[in-house]
Amino acid sequence: MELTTWLSLAAICAMGAMSPGPSLAVVLRYSLFHSALHGIVASLSHGLGVGIYASLAILGLSSLINQFPLLYQIMVYGGAAYLAWIGYKVLSSKSEGLQVSQLNEATSYWQAARDGFAIAFLNPKLAIFFVALFSQFIDPEAMTLSIGIIMCVTVLVIDSTWYFVVSVLSASARERFDLTAKRTLIDKLLGVAFLLLAARVLYQAISG
Repeated sequence: MELTTWLSLAAICAMGAMSPGPSLAVVLRYSLFHSALHGIVASLSHGLGVGIYASLAILGLSSLINQFPLLYQIMVYGGAAYLAWIGYKVLSSKSEGLQVSQLNEATSYWQAARDGFAIAFLNPKLAIFFVALFSQFIDPEAMTLSIGIIMCVTVLVIDSTWYFVVSVLSASARERFDLTAKRTLIDKLLGVAFLLLAARVLYQAISG
């Protein structure tokens, strides 16, 4: 995988991880109401759940590439359309304040790991997202096992690292790690990135 291609993938994954949502709320709950280590455990287990979805997406795409090249092309266009739709929804939506619910406190690291993993693994939209995203970065003639591993590890490391940072900073301050003021900016950057990615795919398909 070329460095520029990897950087594009990493940038999209980073902005996706940084977009506030249920996953951030779970990590904040453990890091703010328990300890930094609780938040870190939830972060790592969340990254594992995301990595599993990424691996399944890679395996599915590889099979489609080898057996059904026409279906793969359809998926590329469908993925571009899906990414463009996400970008439109993000740009046209109104950001709301992040709410971190204070439920019954749990102190075990197992519960932190369970909740971190579940919030990722029980979200079927992640599978659709990774299929759409990875279809834009896979070259049918150059796809190898090492490239698949690089893509999956990139997703796992970026997701885990981001929530690790959130856990440490929020726990050390003992107050909510305030991303609400920046949520609008993050959402807009993410929406523009999705639209640019979709436009790039269409441009390459037309020019090619």
